[in-house]
Amino acid sequence: MKKSKLQSIQLPSNEQLMYQHFDGDSPGVMFLGGFNSSMRGTKATTLESWCRDNQRAYTRFDYRGHGESDGKFEDGCIGDWLEDTLAMIDHIDQQSLVLVGSSMGAWIMLLAAIRRPERIAGMLGIASAADFTKILFDSRLNNFEREQLINQGYVERPSTYDEHPYIYTKKLIEDGRQYLLLDQPIEINIPTRLIHSIDDPDVPWQVSTRILEQLESNNAELTLLKDAGHRLSRQSDLTLILAKLKLLLAAV
Repeated sequence: MKKSKLQSIQLPSNEQLMYQHFDGDSPGVMFLGGFNSSMRGTKATTLESWCRDNQRAYTRFDYRGHGESDGKFEDGCIGDWLEDTLAMIDHIDQQSLVLVGSSMGAWIMLLAAIRRPERIAGMLGIASAADFTKILFDSRLNNFEREQLINQGYVERPSTYDEHPYIYTKKLIEDGRQYLLLDQPIEINIPTRLIHSIDDPDVPWQVSTRILEQLESNNAELTLLKDAGHRLSRQSDLTLILAKLKLLLAAV
């Protein structure tokens, strides 16, 4: 199995997406990170170590405006990051893939599986943040923040994960409306596993139950944890994620 190294692909916009990949058994695993995260996070690197130890092909990458890829974070939106993901799926020479999506990455995972059904063999969603732009605008922003978003085109909100506030743009919210999934059947019929904590302060666990309800697949299950928060990066959480991935790979 070849050692992974930092590589890049060029998008039609001439921007570069940075990624790491190594070959191994199929289906390969591809990790999709969350909002304002990078491919060097704990879950991404833990999955790589497991895949390497088990001779499983693996890919992790940064969307535009994230990590080491080109672009400004505040210029991006769900449609852009979905395009990035589809570009990576098309680029990787792997017959089939299991997508592991964390937070926003799980929303993009679902969207990508709809658009590449012949390539995606299974899905593992971690604290899935499907439709989070709608949830943010409808339930999390106060009236002042909504007016600020509309009038100046963006709003800044403090983050518990970064010393700098997160920037949410009007473009992000409006673009997100084109990709909403939770109020309609999700036409995906592949093995799917979801993990969520009921004390998640950022994404309600009911989002994952709604995904489960709307999925066409009957080979789907949700594991609810009691005190794992949103990131699910404790050692016990990582152990559970790897166990679910192993069972999912056996199912596909």
